[in-house]
Amino acid sequence: MQLSVIVPAFNEEKLLGASLAEIRAAASAFTRLGWEFELIVCDNNSTDRTAEIARAAGARVVFEPVNQIARARNAGAAAATGDWLIFVDADSHPSAELFAEVVEQIRSGQCLAGGVTVRLDEKMFVAGLITRLWNGISRSCRLMAGSFIFVEAGTFRQVGGFSRELFAAEEIDLSQRLKKLARGQGRGIVILHRHPLKTSARKMKLYTVREHLGFFVRAIFNQRRMLTSREAAFIWYDGRR
Repeated sequence: MQLSVIVPAFNEEKLLGASLAEIRAAASAFTRLGWEFELIVCDNNSTDRTAEIARAAGARVVFEPVNQIARARNAGAAAATGDWLIFVDADSHPSAELFAEVVEQIRSGQCLAGGVTVRLDEKMFVAGLITRLWNGISRSCRLMAGSFIFVEAGTFRQVGGFSRELFAAEEIDLSQRLKKLARGQGRGIVILHRHPLKTSARKMKLYTVREHLGFFVRAIFNQRRMLTSREAAFIWYDGRR
């Protein structure tokens, strides 16, 4: 079995090195079984040392010139050779225990794709409430958080990968398409929860509550415009780090 861990990265020089180090440490869950894994970083048109840091960490670097998370993930997947793809955000830290759970799901033969609940790396009251709310929705509706997704490579390509029309909520769109395919195949989408993914709370510090709420309220009333515009989805694309 070969696995491909794909990390999309746009101007991530501050956090990328630590994330890649933790991914490599967690990958012991694969290597002790004799499974092979490759680490791919998609440099999404960064203007900092992202690509240099990735290469120094032993990752294979691919380049995507259009600044869009969906395209970055798709570019990494296009270069991948693994039987399964694991997408991990550049500010997130999977554990060996989480990767071991992924192994269990792959071995079961009943899983087509999956995600995991998340926890923030800092205690923040409002952000903590939002995170708990998302985790509940994620588990009940089987919606995968973009910060960690694992999916059979052939299945990912069969559904066409992440939508290049979307600048936000592309993981929700992918979840819905994968769920539909899973029902037809008699397989499942799982949301792991025993070992949540630790991810950065930086967006809650870089953007005000008003900015966050403003985006989501506007998305409710004009979903297509807010999700298909890089400018509207500024929280992900304006470069604040």
